[in-house]
Amino acid sequence: MKIELIELHHLDMPLVHPFETSFGRDYTRPCILVAVRAEGLTGWGECVADSGPWYSSETIDTAWHILRDFLIPEILSRTVDSPAEVVTRFGRVRGHPMARAGLENAIWDLLAQAQGISLTQMLGGRRDRSPVGVSIGIEPELDLLLEKVERHVAEGYSRVKLKIKPGWDVDVVRAVRERWPDLLLQVDANSAYTLDHTPIFQELDQFDLLLIEQPLHHEDIVDHAKLQAQLQTPVCLDESIHSPEHARWALDINACQIINIKVGRVGGLTAMRQIHDMCAERGVPVWCGGMLETNVGRAANVALATLPNFTLPGDISASARYYHEDIAEPNFTLNDDSTLSVPAGPGLGVRIIPARLAAVRLRHLSVPE
Repeated sequence: MKIELIELHHLDMPLVHPFETSFGRDYTRPCILVAVRAEGLTGWGECVADSGPWYSSETIDTAWHILRDFLIPEILSRTVDSPAEVVTRFGRVRGHPMARAGLENAIWDLLAQAQGISLTQMLGGRRDRSPVGVSIGIEPELDLLLEKVERHVAEGYSRVKLKIKPGWDVDVVRAVRERWPDLLLQVDANSAYTLDHTPIFQELDQFDLLLIEQPLHHEDIVDHAKLQAQLQTPVCLDESIHSPEHARWALDINACQIINIKVGRVGGLTAMRQIHDMCAERGVPVWCGGMLETNVGRAANVALATLPNFTLPGDISASARYYHEDIAEPNFTLNDDSTLSVPAGPGLGVRIIPARLAAVRLRHLSVPE
């Protein structure tokens, strides 16, 4: 397919509830939607870079720059027949995985639509539902956190992830575990600790957690290997895994027993599938992390989570948990078995609502203009 037009939409989406991690508290969620047009079809991808370099060194502004000045020129007016061709053309651009993923994933959507198949089919997914959980941020008071857990459990979520940081960890987890002894429970530190905090993680061993996510430095694998050797609970790496190579290095030194795959963090659906396959060969489970995506990014996450080695519930959650009104339909709603249904239509299986898109758009770029 010859790529005729590429558009960037910088959005700022008000969240239903503020979301706090060890990085800070967010009230809105910025993102860049990428639209790629060819032969009467439009493929959509979501770049999940944030307004500042908190979770990642990428930001909305750096991603916009890399997309506009380097990535878009690599494929505009060229014929693209497979996502692999896009990965090859991006080969000389180092880093910037979120920018790369936004554009590459739009190509996946476009090509799946052209073939009349769903993204799930194109990826090789095997399920029509994806198991999901809910991620709960840090709250000002423990009672408020317990109220949120209770509400989400009542909604039907079978797995809960708690954000933790120094001073908000063992006692919080203990309170949740005592209230819900059979709940699938895990914690996410977002790199807030060091090896000096090992006794804290050893205390967490008693609570039968699914995993402890990214406890140490956001680029580390060596110290995580030292920590994992002292724990019963599996360590899960998130921020440290930027590519299939990072995943291989981490697995080679036993730095983790589980990997959280976020498609934006690893640079696109192609890299995601490579990490999935590598982990499957080694018997290491993976799961799908979330970045507060719109329904565009959520549709991609639900599709990728149908691959066979995604054996743990993902941080995908229902649309209404994040936004009062999403920019794409249909919304994703929680099924009785704590899953989200996978769209069956061509490509992502969601459609953009132009008026809603315009209402939250801060800037727009069309190439060529």
